[in-house]
Amino acid sequence: MTGYATVTYAAGDQAERRFDRIIGNSAALESVLDQVEQVAPTNSTVLIEGETGTGKELIAHAIHNASRRYGRAFIKLNCAAIPLDLLESELFGHEKGAFTGAIAQKIGRFEMADKGTLFLDEVGDIPPALQPKLLRVLQEQEFERLGSGRTHKVDVRLVAATNRDLVKMVLREQFRSDLYYRLNVFPILVPALRERRQDIPALVTHFVKLFSRRMGKQVDRIPPETMAAFQWYSWPGNIRELQNLVERAVILSKDGMLLNPLHKMQTEPMIPSLHRLRTFQSSMTLEDSDRALLVETLEQAGWVVGGPRGAAAKLGLKRTTLLAKMRRLEISRPIHQEGTDGSGIAPETI
Repeated sequence: MTGYATVTYAAGDQAERRFDRIIGNSAALESVLDQVEQVAPTNSTVLIEGETGTGKELIAHAIHNASRRYGRAFIKLNCAAIPLDLLESELFGHEKGAFTGAIAQKIGRFEMADKGTLFLDEVGDIPPALQPKLLRVLQEQEFERLGSGRTHKVDVRLVAATNRDLVKMVLREQFRSDLYYRLNVFPILVPALRERRQDIPALVTHFVKLFSRRMGKQVDRIPPETMAAFQWYSWPGNIRELQNLVERAVILSKDGMLLNPLHKMQTEPMIPSLHRLRTFQSSMTLEDSDRALLVETLEQAGWVVGGPRGAAAKLGLKRTTLLAKMRRLEISRPIHQEGTDGSGIAPETI
């Protein structure tokens, strides 16, 4: 799938190679990347879970790139995209004449991935009849091609991904429990975009540059109102939806300004403060837009930073992260609303 996250805090060519195309520095994303760094040097099986469009394939690539298998094959297969009667052949290969239409020998994905990494996307869609064979190759690192009695040994590191609840599927006997436990050696949960709203401005800027370059258009201004709409929207389709909407916005852009592609999607209920946003100059920089959004949100929250109704919760940020951004952007509570310590931040929010 296509999700994006170039990690800004990583340093050096090796780090850039590991987390290529992974944009953001939110606490939720950093937690995932910390897990990637922990498990990548091992040969353990990894199960990546998360909603559709969150970038699970990019996390799988990051695991491979940070492993000792980097430089070897990274083979991927979307289990939901292959007809059930062909999936076994795709995984394990077949010999000539193994079934009607098998006019030549075929190498399966496990053989292709020997000494490398195999990424099985939508692993929850593997049919029950095929699950024991997958379990065997994971446990024994051996299999037979269809139509052959010869056993092939392989050295494959498996990374699987799913957007389905495998635990519930196990309870319904739709997925083998022993296969689930074999896949779930090291689970990684990729957060939904609404859980890492801090990364949205960087993602929007990245996609604007990408599509502007592809289309030969110059788009260098993102109005604060447009960025606020992006940050408040719920993003049911996650990064994939964000990418598509930014592409649409670039197509519709005029005079170098990115238009808001969400205004026709009834975003008002999901953007409780959008109608109250002040009118800002369209030439403001991204930093100015960030400052304007933070100030507006802080005012709505009564300059309370923490707590369930505080500005940090409204922005999808950790309290400490918001405080750091306020200091960096030199945002302080207006004098007539200052706390008793004169710090510009209400004492109860620290």
